[in-house]
Amino acid sequence: MKSAWIAILAAGLVLAVGIGGHFANGAIYSSLHAREMIEALSSPALYLGSAIAASSATTMALMLTLLGLVRRVDSEFDQSMYKRVYHISLLSAFLLGGSVVMLLLMTMPIGEFDEIPSVWFPSLYKVLYGLVVILSAMLVAMVALLFTAIRTLIVKITPHDDV
Repeated sequence: MKSAWIAILAAGLVLAVGIGGHFANGAIYSSLHAREMIEALSSPALYLGSAIAASSATTMALMLTLLGLVRRVDSEFDQSMYKRVYHISLLSAFLLGGSVVMLLLMTMPIGEFDEIPSVWFPSLYKVLYGLVVILSAMLVAMVALLFTAIRTLIVKITPHDDV
């Protein structure tokens, strides 16, 4: 249970930084300003989305490997270890799906949309920025859960007392 609180706290910290960044950025006054903000956000978000997709897919493959290892030394592991692996895998799946959605939104040719009402662009910026913040928080939570699972695994299979 302690690992879940560590993950929640880590994700909460990232969310707080993201929300603070949104408020520090100020209000978006026009569709032109929103388009500029979307263009400024799109390049870093494309890299972040690609990195999140790659890390999520890799983490899911590593969870299968970890399950095989845990199964071989199953005598000392309880149900909480399997739940932790499940939660890490679940977060990985959501991250992979979310990063694909974000990448799809980021690859839209924003500057070419002349027929769309100007109110749409500030909303799109908020959605894109929100996706970046939420996916970043989920990634940090997944890494925190992964760290606690690895720490538990090391403690259970090594001959020394504690790590």
